[in-house]
Amino acid sequence: MIVAFSVSTNMPNTDGSVHEAVAAAVQVVRDSGLPNNTSSMFTEIEGEWDEVMEVVKRATEAVAAYGNRVSLVLKADIRPGHTGELTGKIDRLQKALERSHG
Repeated sequence: MIVAFSVSTNMPNTDGSVHEAVAAAVQVVRDSGLPNNTSSMFTEIEGEWDEVMEVVKRATEAVAAYGNRVSLVLKADIRPGHTGELTGKIDRLQKALERSHG
């Protein structure tokens, strides 16, 4: 499965940013050893249900240390029997774009 999630706290830094809290969450994901990708708005992680959800839980707990309230947005693509989809989906998309534009 692939999970795309965004986790943040309600307590921004003095500049209005939550980057320190988000960095703590991303570090948990990277330390997990699971395939992952971080963009400006979401972090994606790929693996089995229990291992992915455990990482999301630990990332959420890491953010909780920065405030008294945490917001978590999560979207999951559950496709049993498929692995490597974190990059596989992008590869197929790129090929489709190349076919449609010459």
